[in-house]
Amino acid sequence: MVAPSDLVYPLFVKEGTNQREPIPSMPGQYRWSVDRLITEADEVQALGIPAVLLFGIPDHKDERGSSGYDPEGVVQRAVRALKGRFPDLCVVTDVCIDEYTSHGHCGIVKDGKILNDETLECLCLMAATHAEAGADMVAPSDMMDGRVGAIRDALDRRGFKDIPIMSYAAKYASCLYRPFRDAASSSPVFGDRSSYQMDPANAREAIREVQLDVEEGADVVMIKPALPCLDIIARTRAEVSVPVAAYQVSGEYSMIKAATQQGWMDESSVVLETLLSIKRAGADLILTYYAKDAARLLQPSCP
Repeated sequence: MVAPSDLVYPLFVKEGTNQREPIPSMPGQYRWSVDRLITEADEVQALGIPAVLLFGIPDHKDERGSSGYDPEGVVQRAVRALKGRFPDLCVVTDVCIDEYTSHGHCGIVKDGKILNDETLECLCLMAATHAEAGADMVAPSDMMDGRVGAIRDALDRRGFKDIPIMSYAAKYASCLYRPFRDAASSSPVFGDRSSYQMDPANAREAIREVQLDVEEGADVVMIKPALPCLDIIARTRAEVSVPVAAYQVSGEYSMIKAATQQGWMDESSVVLETLLSIKRAGADLILTYYAKDAARLLQPSCP
């Protein structure tokens, strides 16, 4: 069975104060300023959800995504605020520059090509500033080659040997990320991400990528998106001994919302059934925008 302790709640944090900005393509989800994020995290912890995943939405974007590794960036300040108020809440941070780049890609771009090794330098800096701010875990989502090993080495050299890495190990080039990209204003301004995200038709590559990330030092491996990849979750669970996470992504969330708002399905039933299927496939952790709703549904009823 699914329990609230299996869930991780993704949150979008933006600049400003007293901000709770609705995300139109993700009804019920918001962009939070750091001060308002505290109230949301208080509710998350009260529901028994052990962890949150932070995505930053900066005011400034440039070619290198430099605000993403600014020690005073929005995520770094959010981490300090959350850990200062909720020391027992596990704060996970997304490590990727796409939300911070002016071109919307997950890597440094030159002459229309992604520069893998140059991007690793930015990712290592970002992970280090997150750890220095107090993050409990970092989650590289960029899909650059060698990034888990590079981040592990960078964290170890800075004295953060105990900070675990949750790798987006098998991240498919899916159409289901569109609402997220609207929420984070991170859609590529040219091309797409198929050159570094995975072909949805390729299952064997997913297992190779998972194994490589574990060899490089990943403590948790993530499969994304969740429902279209139940087979990959199951195969991953059979191949590795580290915990397996699955991300029920923005498009999965928004499709359920849209159908239930039309009265075509019962939202509570669909949420619980989909989460159960992800858990049954082998996921130890489920990242979902439905974490709060699911936690309420899973609370034992009073006699």
